[in-house]
Amino acid sequence: MSESTEYAGTASPAPGDAAPAASGGRSAWRSRLYRWDVRASPYVFVAPFFLFFGAFGLFPLLYTGWASLHRLELTDLHDSGWLGLGNYTSLLKSDYFWNALGNTFTIGVLSTVPQLLVALGVAHLLNYKLRGSTLWRVAMLAPYATSVASASLVFTLLFAWDGGMVNWLLGFAGVGPVNWRESGWGSQFAVSSIVIWRWTGYNALIYLAAMQAVPHDLYESAALDGASRWQQFRHVTVPMLRPTILFTVVVSTIGATQLFGEPLLFGGTAGSKGGASHQFQTLGLYLYDQGWINGHLGRASAVAWLMLAILLVVAALNLLIARRLRRSG
Repeated sequence: MSESTEYAGTASPAPGDAAPAASGGRSAWRSRLYRWDVRASPYVFVAPFFLFFGAFGLFPLLYTGWASLHRLELTDLHDSGWLGLGNYTSLLKSDYFWNALGNTFTIGVLSTVPQLLVALGVAHLLNYKLRGSTLWRVAMLAPYATSVASASLVFTLLFAWDGGMVNWLLGFAGVGPVNWRESGWGSQFAVSSIVIWRWTGYNALIYLAAMQAVPHDLYESAALDGASRWQQFRHVTVPMLRPTILFTVVVSTIGATQLFGEPLLFGGTAGSKGGASHQFQTLGLYLYDQGWINGHLGRASAVAWLMLAILLVVAALNLLIARRLRRSG
């Protein structure tokens, strides 16, 4: 066999024969990219939430936990000393802390109970066919859309000692003027009225949405049995709204525990103290007073963690009651 014939048998393939291998490599690479995209895309989409939560949620929580165990002053943030549970024990021995806790509880009760009762009644009225029902529902949200500062300043004028509309109306009833800002129960009632005005419409719309989900067959059966509207409300609407009512109670309790803007603006120059005698100082105001007025950041952090403990107890009670409602239902 000649040498040329041997080389001809081992000649390299033509250029067109390499195209299938190259296209196969590209398709395999695209397949790997697709698998990586399917696996990684969900994490990329949720990553911003975790980044913001870590920066503005988790890190402040952990830092306040660290600060609550140290002597940390606003005037010198670099000079901190280990105290352990010292900030917590000093708070539990402080009369001002227990006063703020008691005020938070009383203002919470004064604002939450009437607020939810009125919201339930308003929602029951809006659940029936009314002229301009959309307008009424939008009007319910108007107080919620109003800023805390605007609402608090208006109510401060209404409860003013001299020239306030509330004292003017009391004068027609033969009652003398009340110094709402300096009175104990009076100031707490005034602060609670701001909360009631702002949040009643919001809760009413939540109740209304829950009422519209109640099957109409239940109302028709109750009507056939001779039940009046009040009886239908008691025996049909309220039992069906138990989970929603429990939700609003928990949310309102959380809001009452964190109450800050309304009493701060109502108190004027003594707002952070909750009045001259601390008569309406809430836990939120006490935290602000300790941290940013007195400069005790460690003690303020301890107040924040005690507030968190209170909210965890409320959440545990909510879970316990919800389980019992499911079993009884």
